[in-house]
Amino acid sequence: MFAAFVWGALGASALLIGALIAYRFAPGRRVIAIVMALGTGLLIGSVSFELIDEALKTQTVGWVGLLVLVGGAVFAAGDWLISRRGGGQRKDPSGKQEDGSPLAIVLGSVLDGIPESFVLGLTVLQGGVSVPLFAGVLLSNLPEGMSSSSGLKAAGWPRGRVVVMWLAVVAVSGLSAAAGYVLLDPASGHTGALVQAFAAGALLAMLADSLLPEAYGVEGVMTGPLVVAGFALSLGLSAI
Repeated sequence: MFAAFVWGALGASALLIGALIAYRFAPGRRVIAIVMALGTGLLIGSVSFELIDEALKTQTVGWVGLLVLVGGAVFAAGDWLISRRGGGQRKDPSGKQEDGSPLAIVLGSVLDGIPESFVLGLTVLQGGVSVPLFAGVLLSNLPEGMSSSSGLKAAGWPRGRVVVMWLAVVAVSGLSAAAGYVLLDPASGHTGALVQAFAAGALLAMLADSLLPEAYGVEGVMTGPLVVAGFALSLGLSAI
């Protein structure tokens, strides 16, 4: 369990690193968008190879498909509620967060990190953290931290406040990874497969709602090739 917590916290620590980069170097939107698109492709590959493929070994296609839909719907509902309460612009790098609710921004960032951290805990449970998944989490969290923090900086948030926010998200992500480890019995293949499918759906919904729109808003048609490149990288890493 402790190992799962550590891996979850390490994956989320890229958010904090991204925030420090944003306050120190002010990276351009294009750099952020490129890394977002690559990270999206990596995570899509991880969903395919680490979650769906494993779930189908012990469950039918129907059950896996249903739980994927449920996971996506649950994430979308949470994202909708947080957006209505002022957290919808949490990743905007131009400072639109100024009109949002600080609590909603924090909760939205936590919501984004839960699916991927939970999945990291699942992979630790299966014998060791997944290299492509961990790389995908890092490459998705780094630009998210840079983009969100750039916007918060433009909105007038002091660096210390932003650091505290991301530290809270890192802690919750670690706990989420530990939960992914603890809540599943290694001997319960059927239950594990259903949770894998649910987590896959939530993770895909997070990518579609949070990362891809920001990347496409900057890179346009080049977003597609970058996502595919990330997916191909995930395929290569899965062979390690």
